[in-house]
Amino acid sequence: MSPMKISLLSMFTLCLLSAQAANFEIVNRCSYTVWPAGIPRGGGRQLNSGQSYVLDIPAGTSGRIWGRTGCRFDGSGRGSCQTGDCAGALSCSVSGKPPTTLAEFTLNGGNNQDYFDISVIDDFNIPMQYGPTSNGCNKVRTCREKSCPDAYQYPSDDTKTVSCPGGTNYRIAFCP
Repeated sequence: MSPMKISLLSMFTLCLLSAQAANFEIVNRCSYTVWPAGIPRGGGRQLNSGQSYVLDIPAGTSGRIWGRTGCRFDGSGRGSCQTGDCAGALSCSVSGKPPTTLAEFTLNGGNNQDYFDISVIDDFNIPMQYGPTSNGCNKVRTCREKSCPDAYQYPSDDTKTVSCPGGTNYRIAFCP
């Protein structure tokens, strides 16, 4: 195969793969600082009230995003948080210590669908709203307290997951 055909095929493949990736806008609407965390990607930053940032998450990824509060980190990224701490790390590689309000997702899962939910199985620490911002999908989940009806309350509470077409973008807002 000629170098030009290989290059065009590579570009086409890259376009197909990135078309199913998702952008997650993380927004802090709280009156206090939130330190977003996520596995397998995300976190490692401070969001003051009114700030936001965007995470690009590839198709085929399953994970969770949560907010941490009362955090202090040194220049090397070591420290602790009062809620949602992940082994003292600024950038998490393990789940946060409860209490944590979780935004969970699987991107481009079965039938080319994204699946997402809010969970308070690990208790509740920050009000959260989680929903799509593209593809005409309008399945927003909101959790303002531990007993919120939109969130998983216990492990077998499997009626809370919703789906949108693969490639949908999302917004997670703390303190909606």
